[in-house]
Amino acid sequence: MSDDEKDRPGPRGLPRAVLGAVSGVLAGCAALAVAEFAAVGAGPRSAPVIAVGGAAVDRTPAVVKDWAIRRFGTDDKLVLQLGILGLLTLLALGLGVLATRHRRAGSGGVLFLGAVGALAATSRPDAAGWADAVPSAAGAAAGALLLYVLAGRLEAARPQGDEGPADPAEPSVDPSGPAPGWDRRGFVAAASAAAVASAGAAGAGRWLNGLRGRDAEASRERVVLPRPGSAAPPVPETAGPPVPGLSPFITPNHAFYRVDTALAVPRVDATAWRLRIHGVGVRRPAVHSFDDLLGRELIERNITLTCVSNEVGGPYVGTARFLGVRLADLLAECGVVPPSRGGPADQLVARSVDGMTFGTPVEDVLDGRDAMLAVGMNGEPLPFAHGFPVRMVVPGLYGYVSACKWIRELELTTFDAYDPYWVARGWARRAPVRTQSRIDTPKPFARPRAGTVLIAGVAWAQRRGIARVEVRVDDGPWRRARLAAEDTRDTWRQWSLPWRATAGRHTLTVRATDRAGQLQTERRTRTVPDGATGRHSVVVTVE
Repeated sequence: MSDDEKDRPGPRGLPRAVLGAVSGVLAGCAALAVAEFAAVGAGPRSAPVIAVGGAAVDRTPAVVKDWAIRRFGTDDKLVLQLGILGLLTLLALGLGVLATRHRRAGSGGVLFLGAVGALAATSRPDAAGWADAVPSAAGAAAGALLLYVLAGRLEAARPQGDEGPADPAEPSVDPSGPAPGWDRRGFVAAASAAAVASAGAAGAGRWLNGLRGRDAEASRERVVLPRPGSAAPPVPETAGPPVPGLSPFITPNHAFYRVDTALAVPRVDATAWRLRIHGVGVRRPAVHSFDDLLGRELIERNITLTCVSNEVGGPYVGTARFLGVRLADLLAECGVVPPSRGGPADQLVARSVDGMTFGTPVEDVLDGRDAMLAVGMNGEPLPFAHGFPVRMVVPGLYGYVSACKWIRELELTTFDAYDPYWVARGWARRAPVRTQSRIDTPKPFARPRAGTVLIAGVAWAQRRGIARVEVRVDDGPWRRARLAAEDTRDTWRQWSLPWRATAGRHTLTVRATDRAGQLQTERRTRTVPDGATGRHSVVVTVE
């Protein structure tokens, strides 16, 4: 194409705003790609989408967080990230249009968004300092520069020395289209180069970040779990009756619930992992490696874990066979004694590699229950999503005060001196698991045939055990269900009841009584601040 052809008016089919919007999206993609590449040094947590998403989670009110878990389940993190990307796309479109009239303002908007990302990255609990701001800053600088260049290609190319008045004989110009003489070739070349470079930077960043995780994956593959010194007895054959639709007694790892704030699952190299124990009343601080833990006597226990965000009848409960080191033994070696024996610390704060903090009552950890630092789950090393290489498990407490994944530190302190992550956001300091039960089958709105229908489900009251489960049909009498064999008081218990179903619409309700004599309350409450209460009901239509 000749210079004369380049200086001719561009086609009037594409409005200038559309080209500006395209420029904005390309600039946004370039910003994210450069940030992804720059995050290789600081880690995935510093990438803008992860950083902003994490900061949003940190500032989300408990009721909103609770709603998101109910509405989206384990997809809540994906929904959040897609929402952030959608918002960034809209902002990029707007800044691109703005840049067609005010180049500096459009580019300045990109820099402002980069500042927001940098601030979010450095405000996270796991931030490593100002280094975490580099990816957002670098990405914003690249995006702002690209937008400035692309917007410039849409401006008129005025010949040098031509400052005279416009020729009235020239045809009128559509103000919504590109300026006469716009640099079409330069725009297409710059846009194409930007797209290719962005794809390359993003790909390289993902590849390099993937290399960081390969050492962790290799370290997990090398783990050979020792035989436990104290093995869990076999689960009674009658603990898990073969009822279609009933949850299995042991929840497989792939089906075990996951509720946490980590938008990117931490991948920790077990060979480099260390656990530090220190704080008030710790006479002998200690640092342990992963091999140190594997070399100790390990215990194996079946334990039912429950999330405080679990609504009545919800899915965030499961049972697994955990292998680990007794937490009480580690603390005793450090000279820790419980408050009931004069110890100065009543709270054990666990810190995760992602900055999350959990506060557990010291008395509960040292009262004889099988609190542990787990290294195995259902016969294999912990999955990354469930805390590899080491996580904390304390039977009888909701996860947000006990189940620290990717743990790196234990600090002895007091409840008066420190509020952990969720406590600072309105949740209770102490959270023993409530007595609960759930109907697994028939499912809500099922349409079983008239005749004998088996109602079945699970009930749990960790540390107390389940003594009785009862079922009511509509407003009829409570009928006692048949309980499956109990494994331990720290695991859930399955139950079933044959029902002579008649045609029509029916409401099935379940309630449980624990071994302490506490009947599951019918008073319905939300999960905030210390767990939901109420009785689970399902409505079915018998045909």
